[in-house]
Amino acid sequence: MKFGVGLPTGMEGLINPIPFFEPRQFLEAAKLAEQLGYDSVWGNDHYAPQNYVRREYAAVPNFYEVLSVLAGVAAVTERVEIGTSVLVLPMRDIVTLARQTATIDQLSAGRLLLGVGIGAYPEEFHAARPDLAGGRRGEMLDEGLELLNRLLTEPTVTHHGKYYQVESLDMAPKGCADPVRVLVGGHQLRGIDRAIRHGSGWIPGWRPFDELAEWIATLRERAADAGRDPHALTVAPQLSCLIGRHHKSTERRYLDSGMVQHRKSLAFDGRDPAKSLHNNLIGGYAEVYDRVERLAAMGADHLACLTFCVDTVDDWFEQLELFATEVIRPYRRAHGIAEPAATRR
Repeated sequence: MKFGVGLPTGMEGLINPIPFFEPRQFLEAAKLAEQLGYDSVWGNDHYAPQNYVRREYAAVPNFYEVLSVLAGVAAVTERVEIGTSVLVLPMRDIVTLARQTATIDQLSAGRLLLGVGIGAYPEEFHAARPDLAGGRRGEMLDEGLELLNRLLTEPTVTHHGKYYQVESLDMAPKGCADPVRVLVGGHQLRGIDRAIRHGSGWIPGWRPFDELAEWIATLRERAADAGRDPHALTVAPQLSCLIGRHHKSTERRYLDSGMVQHRKSLAFDGRDPAKSLHNNLIGGYAEVYDRVERLAAMGADHLACLTFCVDTVDDWFEQLELFATEVIRPYRRAHGIAEPAATRR
């Protein structure tokens, strides 16, 4: 099991207050995460305030461009993988994205994990890309993934599709990793099929743990049926996190956090917000550790982009250290996993 922390690149208003991180704190957080033994550092991708955020706040949230932040993270770290969870692919020009992806992978010596998805909020798409109003985002995601993978692997690409066009395009460099690792996000079962067709892994959002275990088994079965090595696909769920010494008081603290309203705003995707408390990493140290063990047993490989449910920057950094001390290190000791050299005491 690998452990990754999410930088709040696009979390203002949704989960964290406005304002939240200053730009320098993204780099400070990434360096500290590496020192504490995290395996990866991630950012998320938003473009415009969501309808419920507009109603809640008069201020406009700061949404930092995720690939730019990760380029900075790559420059101040040496070991941690850097990822997007997830980049909203239908919002992007695919040729520009391929060049950015290959460049960051080269600059980071192959550490990039490019998580892509459809995007949770249609209103962002309508605000930032009205030129594509009427486009089907699922179709754009499928076609964009196909073209992106071709640009990252083939010497010359011609593509005449419904949404994207290139003609005899030569692109170099490719990524340092061969190919660049692309993970597909999705809260529905069709995300599994996209991951098998186009990706090297799958990033599901939280689901009830019993359901998530079934979906991981389905991923492995469908991958084998498609002729892929089922264990070569990384399963990297993205979960909320809030831990503390006392289980019940930590749960109450979560219920007062901005994450609760965020979960309610996403209820359209079939997940019951009332179940989020017990199907994320929320609670006392022992309870959260037990959930990590359960996730590992069901086949999760990498906890991607842990999202801390806090209201202050100081609390965010405290959670970063607590999770490393109370969960990551005990887990590694229990499983005989050596800590990265930089974290050995």
